[in-house]
Amino acid sequence: MASAQTIVVVPTYNEIDSLETLVTAVRSTVPEAHVLVVDDNSPDGTGALADRLAESDPLVHVLHRTAKNGLGRAYVAGFTWALERDFERIVEMDADGSHQPSELPLLLAALDDGADAAIGTRWMPGGTVHDWPWHRRLISRLGTGYARMMLRSRLRDLTSGYRAFTRRALESIELDHVQGTGYVFQIEMAARLTSHGMHVAEVPITFVERRAGASKMSSAIVLEAMGWVTKAGFSPRTLA
Repeated sequence: MASAQTIVVVPTYNEIDSLETLVTAVRSTVPEAHVLVVDDNSPDGTGALADRLAESDPLVHVLHRTAKNGLGRAYVAGFTWALERDFERIVEMDADGSHQPSELPLLLAALDDGADAAIGTRWMPGGTVHDWPWHRRLISRLGTGYARMMLRSRLRDLTSGYRAFTRRALESIELDHVQGTGYVFQIEMAARLTSHGMHVAEVPITFVERRAGASKMSSAIVLEAMGWVTKAGFSPRTLA
């Protein structure tokens, strides 16, 4: 794996309490990997902290956006930035500590073994979730089950946000066609990858509930996801 080929894209909005710990852990676990922080003009100073991290480490980069307009838009901006700079392996992960940097090599290994993309999966043998109350587990499992049924997908964790992509995979789905702005972005990306014939591997991960900051989940985000999944299920052209 060439040193300039891998980049981890981390979207942020008010994640000042967890960002430095995460970036340090990623850089320690995979020293050759770059990190791109995509900050949506966080009022808590997350963007300024990202700039300081970048000043002290040439493999850390920052993309400042002027407004908060959704997780999906932040990832598309980050992926586009990475593709324009010729990165070959592009990873997405949360800034809040839910995804373990120690498991990053497992996702990258799946790409090395021939997968076009790898999804860190909670709901498979070896996958675990820590510190989630029963109702969060239930909502996640029901949502994933509904999406799998409507999209006729074999993937077991369509909403997971810990993923690795090859350049080929992201280019195949044409990022400017992606519609989702909230967490439905994860479902849509997985569906687009499979509909375009990409080989998507699943890797068991340990998901840990955030220790700091506030969750961005809302009823509007849930409704967006349900609406998109239903539309895509009845109209496969949505994924064209």
